[in-house]
Amino acid sequence: MNRYVSDEKWFEASRALLKRTLKDKVAVIYGAAGAIGLTAAHAFAREGANVFLTGRSISKLNKVEEEISTAGLSAEAAEVDALDELAVNHHIEKIFEKTGHIDISFNAIGIPLQGIEGIPLVELTAERFLLPISTYIKSQFITAKAAGKLMIPRKSGVILFHTPDPVRVAAPLMGGMSPAWSAMEALSRNLSVELAPSGIRTVCIRTTALPETETITISFGLHAQASGMTSQQLQGFLENMTHKKRLTTLADFADALVFAASDQSSGMTGAVLNMTGGKISD
Repeated sequence: MNRYVSDEKWFEASRALLKRTLKDKVAVIYGAAGAIGLTAAHAFAREGANVFLTGRSISKLNKVEEEISTAGLSAEAAEVDALDELAVNHHIEKIFEKTGHIDISFNAIGIPLQGIEGIPLVELTAERFLLPISTYIKSQFITAKAAGKLMIPRKSGVILFHTPDPVRVAAPLMGGMSPAWSAMEALSRNLSVELAPSGIRTVCIRTTALPETETITISFGLHAQASGMTSQQLQGFLENMTHKKRLTTLADFADALVFAASDQSSGMTGAVLNMTGGKISD
């Protein structure tokens, strides 16, 4: 009886493995130690992908690698600055040599918000305004270009982006963040029109603020202080702007990422997957 139960559990586990949406796909994640990158890493690994984690802090990346590997899943960490084109190219080419394919590229890098958000535009210096624009679009271009070049020969692959809702709904005191996200969506469309004939797709996951993340905790604090309200009041105000009366969760975001990266969304490219709970209508 015990042997039967053991065999039955093995069969169920094997069947679940075969059903994994991203089984044997190779996913490269930049900024993998942050909340967004970490969410993507765990979601892709759970669905059977071999995840390659990058960032500028190898100690943090090693912890993520250990978490995923301890669960019996595949992860490999490397210290890579996503603003360094030579480093990005060298790293992804090594992965390609090792695996023979790149299936998913997701750049989840972030920048400190202090001195950018919570300040009126007329009080920002040009340098502070341009910092998120130049940082995000440069890094996104470098990583997307590196992945796209290696995806073209196999005529398949997905390049993913994350853009919060101020990309479409004007929000005060955002500095250059909203223009940066708008540029990312434009880059996604331009990449799609050039790469889609080679079987490569681009998808933006658009969310509300993600209150579970440290970044949004900081952002809410900056905006609340500038607006004369508490962080809780600000969150409540934003929640009431959605149909569901709640903001996007990391679990919502993980599900959307997996769907966008999988063959189940094969007809979607140059598009935005709207996870704003009705706040934005496309």
